[in-house]
Amino acid sequence: MAVRAARRTTLSALLEFSMRSRLAARSTRLVLTTVAAAALTATATGAALAAVGGQSTAHAVEQACGTNDLTFKVTEKTQAGGYLLVTAKARPGITCYLDGTIPSASFGSSADSEVAPAEQGMTENVKLSGATAAYAGMNPKTTNGDYGTEYERLFLAVAGDEDNAVTLRLPSPTLIDKPVSTNWHANPADAVPFSG
Repeated sequence: MAVRAARRTTLSALLEFSMRSRLAARSTRLVLTTVAAAALTATATGAALAAVGGQSTAHAVEQACGTNDLTFKVTEKTQAGGYLLVTAKARPGITCYLDGTIPSASFGSSADSEVAPAEQGMTENVKLSGATAAYAGMNPKTTNGDYGTEYERLFLAVAGDEDNAVTLRLPSPTLIDKPVSTNWHANPADAVPFSG
């Protein structure tokens, strides 16, 4: 309760301060905004410490992988009736963690070309750096028969980073119909999208 009151008081003071600063020169407003941001950060830090009994619980920040942090490669595999193996590696100088969820992927704009999960739930995050890789297996066709649409490209992004999707050329034209993908895994053997 005291934390909320402190935040409210700080925010009220900042808003009043901001209204008065409209009359100030632009450079003065910039300095005042920086000071106000620092005050909010200090209030939030104090609130966090108060919430855990005054004990610091700071941990090293782990960077989540964004699509632009990674390079991707697609290969064809014959196991489990045939699937596409997507390999992700961190770009040079980057260390990041890839969530154990499915990649955001589609082969085209049709709903039948959007990749759905082959696994339930999340798996362990994969730390990528240097030669370490993460793997996701995609079964391009989960339906019976010859129905489907042939595609030559895969649109891929880290889940949550779809604005930075990349386009990958498939090893060969591939028949697609209701594709599924495994989550990202550290071991390629865990990324085989077995059916049923």
